[in-house]
Amino acid sequence: MSVIDLSALKGGLKELPPLSLYIHFPWCVKKCPYCDFNSHEFKPVPGAITIQAADNVGRSRVGDGFDEMAYVEALLRDFEYSLPAIWGRPITTIFMGGGTPSLFSPEAMDALLAGLRARARIHPDAEITMEANPGTFESERFKGYRAAGINRLSIGIQSFDPRQLKALGRIHDGDEARRAVEIALTHFDNVNLDLMYALPNQTLAEALADIDTAIAFGVTHISAYHLTIEPNTLFAVQLPANLPDDDISADMQEAIEARLEGAGYMHYETSAFGKPGRFARHNVNYWQFGDYVGIGAGAHGKISSHEGVVREMRYKQPAAYLQAIADGNPLQSRHKVGRKELPFEFMMNTLRLTGGFETRLFSERTGLPVSCIQSQLRQAQADGLIEQDLTHLRPTLKGQRFLNDLLTLFLHDEGEN
Repeated sequence: MSVIDLSALKGGLKELPPLSLYIHFPWCVKKCPYCDFNSHEFKPVPGAITIQAADNVGRSRVGDGFDEMAYVEALLRDFEYSLPAIWGRPITTIFMGGGTPSLFSPEAMDALLAGLRARARIHPDAEITMEANPGTFESERFKGYRAAGINRLSIGIQSFDPRQLKALGRIHDGDEARRAVEIALTHFDNVNLDLMYALPNQTLAEALADIDTAIAFGVTHISAYHLTIEPNTLFAVQLPANLPDDDISADMQEAIEARLEGAGYMHYETSAFGKPGRFARHNVNYWQFGDYVGIGAGAHGKISSHEGVVREMRYKQPAAYLQAIADGNPLQSRHKVGRKELPFEFMMNTLRLTGGFETRLFSERTGLPVSCIQSQLRQAQADGLIEQDLTHLRPTLKGQRFLNDLLTLFLHDEGEN
């Protein structure tokens, strides 16, 4: 950790950043063994209307007996609590994540989006993304999502190989994965596929086969993630056998990057590849240290004002979240980001972008002068981790490969006053 120049920690935000909205849907059909997101297995209630019937009746129950429309109503009330902090600011992107948002019916999504539009300014060209699980695909259902106003899908494929899907505990097989992409492209012209590599017993050829299959569909965006063993997951307790070693994993990463770039996908973030003009606008706002309201069980938010930056978190457990909404306060925690923390938080996001950022963005998004991190920048440059010119700062290829080492330079010393 390094010492931030405290004499430079002055000023404040003169201009507010773009604003996004994240909406969390906490239920899944099955919890995947690698997943550390706030997700809970959907448990049908005896005698209750099932999720699959939602298209016909417009109303269904999800996990532990919660009514999907009741959850939508809770989301809208949650959003209303956030309005004073963002009043008048247009929302430029919306992302529905989970969990599995596609467990919810098109009618529920339509009611949610209509309710949001009635309460806030949604930009007419807003990117509205929904995550979807291949195991929940059905053509008419996704036609309904498009009609509701969702204009981008992000599909959790992970692999097209049935052996790997079984190892990852996914509920779909390879054929269902391919069918899901075909259905998605029938109704959406902006589709992301999430893929994983460095999987148990996976070879370089198998990792590239997944990438080639995704490329062949002609989707606009592909996210390629290295399988990471996260704490508090089943994989952390029962480590999968025969994971590729670091050298093989690095070979996979380099080969995947080359294959995607050769197919016209621009590598613009650590794990993200997009066709020109089709980057994930919602995620780019995160990575440029923009603002976002987070609603739903366990959702996080970041809101700026002229006084500084505040981070919020909702209650994680669905029952606790719904009770908190009923009690009139969905926040489990809220804290102002200290000025000594801001440089690290800013860099933790922006240095994920392979093209880096315009230097002026640091002051615009943190309210701090760049001079407060000059010693860190000089050290990073001396270590070959960043390069900069008069207007831009970007990680080098070495900086991208050793991002954690680069970010450590911007951690403030806990002993600072």
